[in-house]
Amino acid sequence: MRRALSLVRRRLLGAIPVLALVIVGTFTLLEFAPGDAVDAYLGATGGDRGLVDQLRRDWGLDQGPLQRLGLYVAALARLDLGWSVAFSKPVLTVILERLPNTLLLMGAAIALAFGLGSLLGVVAGSRPGSATDRALSIGSLALYAIPGFWLGLVLIIVFAVQLRWLPSGGIETIASGLGGLARAGDIARHLVLPVSALGLLYLALYLRMMRTSMAEVWRQDFARAALARGVPRRRVLWRHVARNALLPLVTMLGLQAATMLGGSVVIESVFAVPGLGRLAHEAVAQRDTPLLLGIILVGALVVILVNLAVDVAYAALDPRVGSGKETAA
Repeated sequence: MRRALSLVRRRLLGAIPVLALVIVGTFTLLEFAPGDAVDAYLGATGGDRGLVDQLRRDWGLDQGPLQRLGLYVAALARLDLGWSVAFSKPVLTVILERLPNTLLLMGAAIALAFGLGSLLGVVAGSRPGSATDRALSIGSLALYAIPGFWLGLVLIIVFAVQLRWLPSGGIETIASGLGGLARAGDIARHLVLPVSALGLLYLALYLRMMRTSMAEVWRQDFARAALARGVPRRRVLWRHVARNALLPLVTMLGLQAATMLGGSVVIESVFAVPGLGRLAHEAVAQRDTPLLLGIILVGALVVILVNLAVDVAYAALDPRVGSGKETAA
């Protein structure tokens, strides 16, 4: 327990400069982007020069970049992410309305990709070079090469349009009046297709990584010695080879969290899921800088927390992690 707490404390302290870099870097990049929320608003509604000046004063866009950055950092210290000019709501309120949908989508996709991908990787890596190994390797390579939006559209055409088994989009049936388990089941039906589209792509990656890692572990001395002593192959497979081969996958799980969060932008747009990814697309279209800054900051926090959970899981699998015995490799 003490080793885990020490690891968590070090990772949280290391996250502070990361968040600072994200805030300053994102703010600076958005400053170089052409146009702002006033331009987007007037492009849709029209207005004269007086209205332009008034809106810039009301939205704080008449101040210099350093002044706005200072005010933004001071507001963040009060847990205030600013005001969304596109939704006329506090940014934190808008994000909290969408965040659960994205976390549900990402969590289910990660569980599908990591769980089924690692299991199929064990099947493929149990006997490297076999027909099963080759079939799974070829299938995973073909699946990984498919674009996410194309896979999503194919799933919609097959399962929602032709077979009519599943809804084509959304997070739940509008105005259904359902509650409890009935509503949970309705949400689950709506998430089957987007979770499959997002998770299957990363499933192929975990399958190939698990298979490759197991092929390397089988060649190590401890695995050969266990087989030479007469230990059953199935026992060596699950208690020794698979556990050691799982470590690179746990590391990749944390690295892929940011990629999966970015991939949710496409999947949420294809399936009309009201999550952070679709909200980011709307913020860019409306040039809503405070909202986009808030989305990126919350996304960075989610990635940091996922990596923290991955570090704790890695420490549980490898006792050297967090004990001061890590190598500098």
